[in-house]
Amino acid sequence: MLQPIKKTYDFATCAVARVMISSLIVAAGLAVAPVALAQTPSSTSDSQTPPSGQTSKPVVAAPGTVAVSAATAAALAPYTGPTYDNRWEIYGGLLFMNGQAGQNTPVRFNMGGAEGMATYWLGNGHGGPVSKLGIAVDGRFGAGTTPVISPFYNRVVVMEGTFTGGVQYRGPKNRYAAVDFHVLGGGAYGIFDYAVTHYPKNVNTPYGSPVTACASTVDPHSQGTLGLYCNHVAPYGTVGGSIDFNESARLAIRLQPDMIFEHFGTETREFFAISLGAVYRLGKVK
Repeated sequence: MLQPIKKTYDFATCAVARVMISSLIVAAGLAVAPVALAQTPSSTSDSQTPPSGQTSKPVVAAPGTVAVSAATAAALAPYTGPTYDNRWEIYGGLLFMNGQAGQNTPVRFNMGGAEGMATYWLGNGHGGPVSKLGIAVDGRFGAGTTPVISPFYNRVVVMEGTFTGGVQYRGPKNRYAAVDFHVLGGGAYGIFDYAVTHYPKNVNTPYGSPVTACASTVDPHSQGTLGLYCNHVAPYGTVGGSIDFNESARLAIRLQPDMIFEHFGTETREFFAISLGAVYRLGKVK
């Protein structure tokens, strides 16, 4: 009799124990879930909070792309190049040109030097530049040595300075380069007696150079001439153009070849010149 009652009691105790354990597990799960839900937005908010001193800006980007910053957008913007509405252009560069130092000298000679040019672009009468026609002034200086036929000299120094003015016309242009054309006229001063006047005086040459530079120089001690021109001013002109490779809206690299016309002797002679330098544009650039 007692044995069946004991088995029934043990079975009921185990069932009650299982029910209590299950209830505790469910209760614990329901208690943990609200805490997790409450902490999730907080942690997300903390991870997105910008550092102190910085202000977050809303960024809108298409799905699968990265938003472009203002600096990147400015760098990627197309370069529009110069507008060519400047009033002034100032040019300076290194110069190469050739010439002939005497009427009957055997060969031409080469000179190296510098060139400077300023251009003022004319207006259209309404406050804006025409950007086609300008007034230009140009100055050049070059020096070199020329061969002569003389027992006292082999080569002598010759120097030449020019000053010209004229018109410049702006031709084809775009954001990368511009082509200009010019016609200039003026004068050139040639110094052909530098070697003669700087000849050293000694016991053998008490009067300096034994020969003169040109035939018209009066010197009773002279033993002849070098056959060069005498120092004087002669008509001088250039016809040519230039191409400007733009570095920015105001600065460009210029290559300028020219055909030279000079009249130091009895006829007009043609020579070649070329310069390379930088041009800077002044005035209002819109």
